[in-house]
Amino acid sequence: MQQKKIIIGIVAGEASGDLLGSHLMAALLEARPGIEFAGIGGPKMQAVGMSVLFPMEKLAVRGYVEVLRHYREIVGIRRRLRKYFLDNRPDLFIAVDAPDFNLDLELALKASGIPTIHYVSPSIWAWRGERINKIKHAVSHMLALFPHEPRLYQQAGIPVDYVGHPLADMLPDYPKRTEMRETMRIPLQARVFAFLPGSRQSEVKHLAHTYIETAKLILQQAPDARFLVPLISRETRAIFDQALYDCSAQELPMTLLFGHAQDAMIAADIVLVASGTATLECALLKRPMVITYRMPALSWWMIKRKRYQPYFGLPNILSERFVVPELIQEDATPENLAQALLNLVNDKDAVIQLEETFRKLHQTLRQNTAQKAAAAILPYLPA
Repeated sequence: MQQKKIIIGIVAGEASGDLLGSHLMAALLEARPGIEFAGIGGPKMQAVGMSVLFPMEKLAVRGYVEVLRHYREIVGIRRRLRKYFLDNRPDLFIAVDAPDFNLDLELALKASGIPTIHYVSPSIWAWRGERINKIKHAVSHMLALFPHEPRLYQQAGIPVDYVGHPLADMLPDYPKRTEMRETMRIPLQARVFAFLPGSRQSEVKHLAHTYIETAKLILQQAPDARFLVPLISRETRAIFDQALYDCSAQELPMTLLFGHAQDAMIAADIVLVASGTATLECALLKRPMVITYRMPALSWWMIKRKRYQPYFGLPNILSERFVVPELIQEDATPENLAQALLNLVNDKDAVIQLEETFRKLHQTLRQNTAQKAAAAILPYLPA
């Protein structure tokens, strides 16, 4: 007797979700070969075999103002996706992060009898904690990446598993910095700064000029400094190139890379990084960093009113203290950023202490995540 084909609906909204989703899909296929996936995801999920219903780029929008600008289009995609899944019922739906988009979709699917798994807990511990009530109605099972999260769901009666973070499984305990510099043809004695302005076009627009002016100030105090700037797409590269032209900075010792963010971080003495998953990546690579972010003033005002913690970056949130500097919004001036970077990189004791802090964090988050997540999901699939 032929086994019934299993179909899983899955939606990821940005590059970090694409990575998580691809590893989870691979682990599920290893456990149950023949599963078919359909939904929204990026190139990594597509490479594992997902049928794309809508392009992921449409969902990669952050901040109240930006979401409002694209609101009708995003809502239209969600409405059509809901209709598709209700007409072509999957055995299971997996939401990979993107809670503002996915929770409403999960509400409708769960109400119709489709089990819903939410992979990556929304940051209800940081802000908008009232979402726990919506999550309870929308989500059959929560998969949490961080160890402080499950207690919140257990208290609310929501099934939850702590699965760790896949980056902790992927990244080495001791990154090979010497070999990386040799590969990138960077002298071992050079003073290298990696500048990561984010993956979204809106992020790069808000940070590019600030990063370039920061590099100019660093060069005044460290004339041997070199800068690596990983950019995720042709569009973000074009934005940064234009900023270099606007700032008359084409002569800066700055190398723009297509991707290779991890390589740049490994090779660097210190990293300037836009708040987000890249801050965790940097911590797991044991690199000292300064975290920064800029967004439209209205978005910042609304977020600032609703947050519960003083931290924005994941290394600080997970450590429950400021282990690395954060310079956000009006504090993110070239002068402040240059000084913070130079202060930290020149403090050898602080750098050694940070490396040890990040090594302990790495051990906590390494949980064989994709397999653990797949094991939690398998009971929801038909036998």
